[in-house]
Amino acid sequence: MITHAARSHYGSRIPGRAPIPTAPFIIAMAVALAGLAATFVFFIKSTAGQYVDESALVEAAVARRRIGAQASQVLDSLPATSVVIAVIVVLFVTLARRRWKAAGIALAAMAGANLTTQLIKFGLPDRPDVGVTTLVLNSLPSGHSTIAASAAAAVFLVVSPRWRPATAFVGGSYAVVAGVATLINQWHRPSDVMAAFFIVALWTSLAGLVILRTGPEWNVWPGAHAHWASRRWWSVACFLIALAAGILTALILRSVAADPSASTTSFFLAGVGQIVVVGYGLALAGTVLLTFPVRRRSSR
Repeated sequence: MITHAARSHYGSRIPGRAPIPTAPFIIAMAVALAGLAATFVFFIKSTAGQYVDESALVEAAVARRRIGAQASQVLDSLPATSVVIAVIVVLFVTLARRRWKAAGIALAAMAGANLTTQLIKFGLPDRPDVGVTTLVLNSLPSGHSTIAASAAAAVFLVVSPRWRPATAFVGGSYAVVAGVATLINQWHRPSDVMAAFFIVALWTSLAGLVILRTGPEWNVWPGAHAHWASRRWWSVACFLIALAAGILTALILRSVAADPSASTTSFFLAGVGQIVVVGYGLALAGTVLLTFPVRRRSSR
């Protein structure tokens, strides 16, 4: 007979549930690294990428004027606000559910993501001169966006699987809005935000695997119909929003391809679309990654 201690040690011997596979998490981390590398190579190293990125930043001034200074200040406060919200939620879940280990892992991942962002930002050289008028100082990845996304990821990691689909959608939405806010306030280019999201995804994948392995007794997902926060519509919403944003971004960039200089807000809208695609796409991937491996396939 398998003891509770044995089940907790191996993190997979739970009745009605298959062992936690390592491969999907390794693949997720590899995809996040590839996304980070692709963002750097295209938006920093290529002329087309720099032009699209810089044009989005310049055109963001139009959006900033339209929303007003007060709204701009509110948007700028979102990353810091996300930390406060995350700490409160993580502390509540930790005290209520005694998930000390999960809280430690989630906060360590949050710290790791932010440290990685700072190391990359100050470790990368200045932006190369590829014929685009731009500030040469490297700003990739966005520290503001890393804070917001990693705070949302920390909450996502400590809640039980039944809450993760809804938490991924809400947290992903918050991270996207915070990322767009850094663009509107002209703190960062779209590529800076996307790079930050990929870094958070990398650390979340690693932390997720550790949490599933070390907390098997509470990491059990009864399925999409067991709770309103587990419903498929959360994942469907992430998919549809990312898909719609991707299509609109492609159409916008195609419309200005013939005469890029005629654009007044097209590149800004395309930049917003890129942030939305990456943000909601990673939210969907995180939901799949941290729910399906712990699905209970038969009743206990």
